[in-house]
Amino acid sequence: MKIYDELVWRGLIKDVSSPDIEEKLNNGGMTFYIGTDPTGDSLHIGHFSSFLISKRLKDAGHHPILLVGGATGLIGDPKPDTERPMITKEEVQHNFDCLKKQAQDLFGFEVVNNYDWSKDLNFIDFLREYGKYFNVNYMLNKDIVKRRLDLGITYTEFSYMIMQAMDFYWLYENKGCHMQVAGQDQWGNITAGIELIRKKTGKEAYGFTMPLLTKSDGTKFGKTNGQAIWLDRRKTSPYEMYQFFINSEDDKVIDYLKFLTFLSKEEIEALEEKNKTQPHLREAHKALAKEVITFIHGADAYQEALDISQMLFSGKIQDLTLEQVKSCFHGVPSIDMEEDTQILNALVKVGAASSNREARQFVTGGSVLVNGEKITDVGFVVKKENAFGKQATVIRRGKKNYYVINHK
Repeated sequence: MKIYDELVWRGLIKDVSSPDIEEKLNNGGMTFYIGTDPTGDSLHIGHFSSFLISKRLKDAGHHPILLVGGATGLIGDPKPDTERPMITKEEVQHNFDCLKKQAQDLFGFEVVNNYDWSKDLNFIDFLREYGKYFNVNYMLNKDIVKRRLDLGITYTEFSYMIMQAMDFYWLYENKGCHMQVAGQDQWGNITAGIELIRKKTGKEAYGFTMPLLTKSDGTKFGKTNGQAIWLDRRKTSPYEMYQFFINSEDDKVIDYLKFLTFLSKEEIEALEEKNKTQPHLREAHKALAKEVITFIHGADAYQEALDISQMLFSGKIQDLTLEQVKSCFHGVPSIDMEEDTQILNALVKVGAASSNREARQFVTGGSVLVNGEKITDVGFVVKKENAFGKQATVIRRGKKNYYVINHK
């Protein structure tokens, strides 16, 4: 398939600014940009699903620029329901540095910061050079603004569209950038940039959007229990990422394979067939986890995540490191404890049993494991010296109920 047909098959094209987009994408040679604001110090899977388009187009002969918006990050893209909280210039700079390194490590492409060409623009020049090209009625009709009118929108947020259009114009003039790519929620900003370029130069620029990757209920992909799946392994370990993908919804996993991997059409269709006929094997989910984790963190990280998962499934966790324990059991019920304690007391305090009597039944019945070892002695003492790294004791009750004691 040509690149345009492949993007359509993968579901990666939502809106296009011109019917010429198909030919231009297929011919190669265009400089384009895709961007994000540095509102955090790590990219997450939502960013990754969008930024992968840059590699797909690079492989098809185009020239990507990744923009991390140090200027627009100080303003904030209008949210549907409320104004974003302002973050300090120091925070934005720190976040920019982190995201720039991540993006370059992952993709190796040029990264630019719109603060570099925005910081010296004074207010009068802003109005004369840019503001005069924006009709307020035109801006009010953009979905990104319209959705906030009933709740109210500040002039700062209202100006965001102009700032993003300025970025497109600056990159057009200084980097030969003729196309912008973004998620579908940025369509109004893309077309504003195309209009600004047309009005100031008389020439045409292009843009297209990608559908937002979502779960079956319409919520944003890449979040679990309200927490983002970060690309920084210090925030989300490869094991946690593995668990996220392996537990993907059956009816969405093929979409995720199309969006997030470079597997071929034939490979994905074969996995789709297996997902229908042998869903219990979870072949599509395993392929998804392998492809994404290997791309982001490398083959060794994927193998480690797989090994940890298998250890947990078997209950044989004795060989886990302290770091792996922290990663595996992040978010499970836990307590801090300063003294060594008898197992019945530990079970009650950590919430694995409602009373000493119930705890005794669990222990004598053989359903309690401490650090992977079955405990049947009600006199067993949970000791700091036997903990992982002398810091964490892992208790399992039954097959799936885990608890952690943090020794102080």
